[in-house]
Amino acid sequence: MRRLAITVIGGSIAGLTAARLLSQAGHAVSVHERSAEPLAGRGAGIVTHPGLHAVLARCGVPVAPRDLGVTVAVRRVLDRDGRVVAERALPQVLAGWGRLHALLRETLPGDAVRLGARLVAVERDGDAVVARFADGGRVAGDLLVGADGLHSSVRAGFLPGVAPAYAGYVAWRAVVDMADLARATRAAIGDHFAFCLPPGEQILGYPVSGADADGRPGARLFNAVWYRPAPAEDLAGLMTDTGGARHALSIPPNRIRPEVLAAMRAEAERVLAPPFADVMRRAPSPFLQAILDLEMPSMAPAPGVALLGDAAFVARPHVGMGVTKAMEDAAALTDAVSAADGDVRAALRTFDARRRPYGAAVVARGRELGAYLQAQRLGAAERAAAERYRSPEAVMDGTAVPPAGLTG
Repeated sequence: MRRLAITVIGGSIAGLTAARLLSQAGHAVSVHERSAEPLAGRGAGIVTHPGLHAVLARCGVPVAPRDLGVTVAVRRVLDRDGRVVAERALPQVLAGWGRLHALLRETLPGDAVRLGARLVAVERDGDAVVARFADGGRVAGDLLVGADGLHSSVRAGFLPGVAPAYAGYVAWRAVVDMADLARATRAAIGDHFAFCLPPGEQILGYPVSGADADGRPGARLFNAVWYRPAPAEDLAGLMTDTGGARHALSIPPNRIRPEVLAAMRAEAERVLAPPFADVMRRAPSPFLQAILDLEMPSMAPAPGVALLGDAAFVARPHVGMGVTKAMEDAAALTDAVSAADGDVRAALRTFDARRRPYGAAVVARGRELGAYLQAQRLGAAERAAAERYRSPEAVMDGTAVPPAGLTG
């Protein structure tokens, strides 16, 4: 097989997975991450799926699925008063993003990821794809992999008119030390994948491992996500920070205005079940983000260029498959390159044909699950159709569960 020189843009989970698998296949791979700081401390909880475990095994990560995080056996829905109104068994492993990132990083040499490498252009030089960086660096290769996430510079360079679209609602995210929560809160939701469904809203939460990937009951964290409708005209106020600067899609926890934070906590007391209100009250650094989705016309937008993960398709978080999808993208690209015996053009045709329909199906599923949260943007018929995804049973059955018949 022809040995390729491959440039990976992005050192998050998608990029690390691609680097590991392509290196194992015999190619020379370099990874370039725009952040000057390691990414290991970023992110909160993720739901793992069989596809994620399969790709981790291919990467040679020596950790059993059950040891990735916290295993939760039961889902439950609470009403406004905190009573359990629905429950079902659904065992899943809930992992910390940082834990997964660290495990993948350990599979690569210490100098495999170049930090502070901000991409400014991708060019062709004969048969080579050339990445140019803000520090003057230049890397040429046979294949460039855009694994640089939601705000992908690679995607923007080739498809400038394709960008994530606002779905009409936001998410407040919170991570709280389980030991800081009230005893009644821990008893009600601390060992469950739990939900509460105020009219037109949704909050969910589940336990994840604590510091140093410690999953023992006394060391765990609780990860919560609260979805709230926010018309576009209200988004500007929510995303204006303490210094008056407007943020387009998300705002750092330490820059959220005190009055916005206070209003959120007051609303939590008013509409959420007491255990979830306790979580939002005690959360030290809630994080606010706009919910977006993105569907791509091609995952191979130019000769010698591939897009993976959120650089290609962004599904709403209800599907809970962003990390799994990104890792499966990386595996599919590796398989396509190997099958094509180094013929990059043929490999990218195969990769795009296999993964683009899958990405589109995941995005569509996210839109279905989140439709009732954007009711202010829907007509009467659409609102009625969306209500089928609002019942406690539908929420438990659909959230963070791969759609039936959808395989990567």
